[in-house]
Amino acid sequence: MVTSVAQSAKMKKRGQINVVIQSTKTTEHVHSMRTSHFTPFVQHKEYMEMMKEFEQFVGLDSMKAFIHELYAWLYLNKQREANGLKADKQSLHMVFKGNPGTGKTTVARLIAKMLKEMNVLEKGHFLEVDRADLVGEYIGHTAQKTRELVNKAMGGVLFIDEAYSLARGGEKDFGKEAIDTLVKLMEDKQHGFVLILAGYPVEMENFLQLNPGLPSRFPMIVSFPNYSVNELLDMLKQMAWKRDYQIEQSGLAYIKEVLVFAKEYHKERFSNGRFIRNFLEKAIRVQAVRLLEEDTYHKEALLTLVKTDFSKAFHTIFLE
Repeated sequence: MVTSVAQSAKMKKRGQINVVIQSTKTTEHVHSMRTSHFTPFVQHKEYMEMMKEFEQFVGLDSMKAFIHELYAWLYLNKQREANGLKADKQSLHMVFKGNPGTGKTTVARLIAKMLKEMNVLEKGHFLEVDRADLVGEYIGHTAQKTRELVNKAMGGVLFIDEAYSLARGGEKDFGKEAIDTLVKLMEDKQHGFVLILAGYPVEMENFLQLNPGLPSRFPMIVSFPNYSVNELLDMLKQMAWKRDYQIEQSGLAYIKEVLVFAKEYHKERFSNGRFIRNFLEKAIRVQAVRLLEEDTYHKEALLTLVKTDFSKAFHTIFLE
C-alpha cells in the first residue's frame, strides 16, 4: 500500500491559486479555477481551430476561459476599428504562476500562435529563454544580451521560465541588470512583442516586488493550479493510450493511491504532468524487464501494464 511506503520515503517535502487578470488600475478580475467544463459557443474558424488544440489536454478549463476572454477582447477590438471606433491598446505582457507540469509553457505557445493568427503579432514565433541566456559576465554585458534577445523576440513571444532566478544573486548580481533592462524595453516596445514570465507561485510573487516598475507592466497575471487526482489519472491513461498501452483495473486503483500520496507528500512542489510522464515511463521500463525475464512477447502482454509494474516504478522513484 502507498500509505506504508509513505512512512519509509526519504525524499524532502517540496498552491492552488486562481487565474487573475490584474488591472493596471486598482481593481482585479478573478476567474474561478478548475471549472467543471468550459464550453463556449463560438463558430469563428480560427477560434475553433485554436481551441481544438486544447482538447487533447486534460483539465486546463480555467486556461481555456482565459484564452476565450483574450480572444474575445482582441476580436472585438478589430470590430471596433472596422466601425471607426477607438481600439483598446492594452499591453499583453503576462506572468504565469504555477508548479511544474501545470501547462504554463503549453499555454504560452498557444497564445503565441493565436496572436499570430489574429495579426496581433507580426511573426508569432516563440522564444524560450532562462537566466543563462540573459545574464552576462561583466557590467554592461547583461543589458546587451537582454536587448539582443528582445530584438530576436520582436513580433513574437519571449518566454522566460523560472524568471525569479534573475534575482537570486543579491544586489551585486548581474540578474538585477537584466530585470531593469527588461522593464525599460517592455515600456519602449510594449506593442512590439509579448513578454511572459513564468515560475513557482511564491517565488514569482516575491520577484514582482524587486522592481517598482514590474507589477504595473504585467496587466495579466495567470495562475495555474495543480491538477486533481482524477485529472492526473486521466492524463496518465491518455499518455498510455497514445503509446499503445492499456492499464489493468487493479493497476489503475493502485495509481490513484500513489497520486493521493504524491500530491500530499510534495505539496507546493508537486510536478503534476511531469510526475505523470516520469511515473508512466518508469513503469513501461519495468514492464519491459518483466516480459523479457518471463520470455513473454504476445500482443496482449506487450499491450498491458499491470499493478506490479507501477508498484516497482513507485518504489524506485520515491525511495531511491
